[in-house]
Amino acid sequence: MEQKTNGKREARLMKGNEALAEAAIRADIDAYFGYPITPQSEILEYFTAEMPKRHGIVLQAESEVAAINMVYGAAGAGGRVMTSSSSPGISLMQEGISYIASAQLPCLIVNVNRGGPGLGTIQPSQGDYFQATKGGGHGDYHLIVLAPASVQEMADFVFDAIRLAEKYRTPAMILADGALGQMMEKVVLPEEGSLPKPEKPWATVGKPAYRKRNIITSLFIEPEKMEGINFQLQDKYTAMQEEVRYEEIALDDAEIALVAFGLSARVCQKAVDIAREKGIRVGLLRPITLYPFPKKAISSLADKVNFLLVVEMNAGQMVEDVELAVNGKKPVYFKGRMGGMIPTPEEVVDRLESLIEKLSISEV
Repeated sequence: MEQKTNGKREARLMKGNEALAEAAIRADIDAYFGYPITPQSEILEYFTAEMPKRHGIVLQAESEVAAINMVYGAAGAGGRVMTSSSSPGISLMQEGISYIASAQLPCLIVNVNRGGPGLGTIQPSQGDYFQATKGGGHGDYHLIVLAPASVQEMADFVFDAIRLAEKYRTPAMILADGALGQMMEKVVLPEEGSLPKPEKPWATVGKPAYRKRNIITSLFIEPEKMEGINFQLQDKYTAMQEEVRYEEIALDDAEIALVAFGLSARVCQKAVDIAREKGIRVGLLRPITLYPFPKKAISSLADKVNFLLVVEMNAGQMVEDVELAVNGKKPVYFKGRMGGMIPTPEEVVDRLESLIEKLSISEV
């Protein structure tokens, strides 16, 4: 249980995966369904150890496919439910996630990225950005996607993701990576029971005499009906644009902007410090919501800087959304590492210096 000193919550030293699981228990989730896969297995292990002492159900399914369909059923019954996995496991869940999005059910999905494609490596990656932000499964749908950059945010974003999922009746995803899941940092956990559960009059809890039966499905044979559901979803995604979140660091006087999310943003924050010591006026914009994406903020930023450098642990995925937001106003460059490799701050600064030199030569 949470310890307090003089009425204040104490900080605890926890792994990112464990902090996330503890926060979910404190968010009063009713059930967790999952299957072990490195580097997120500690989430399932923590639930298995702690949930029986507190409240709720934890069940290791026979596969990721089974787990996401258990989430579908429990969410349809009005439960506050979640699952977690890592990249190959999330791929197996895509059909079920598409069904849940179409059925308009709230749930939390956690993806602790590992290097790919294929079985790849258990090392950290950001190679699932496209999968998370562009739908991933079949059909026109989106998830709300939050990208933590610390163990504290691994815990905090559980509450945020559940709140948004229930507000919009949609799946929400926390997109982390293997390093954030495994690293240990100080974390102040949210207060247990502080996330109220909304009424869910649409849930399949048994039909009382005073209302029509509730039907939850993703199957709509008539094309006119299916188009109507799609219009509902698109209206919802438009409304979600109000939930955009991002962080700005040292951008007030910046001539160059870094754009990075998650662990890469932490690397870039150190790179900003190193570059400024060398007299390079650079700042950082960190998208926190990957969907909805901070298009307007990046577009405005492009009016103030000479160029933007996007840093990711992949072959170049979020950079495409940055380019769309900039819309040709300024050059957008990319620095990436792949397959589980993490860029160093020095590598980012070297890339900045080479771009500055290149652009200076081209102006002569």
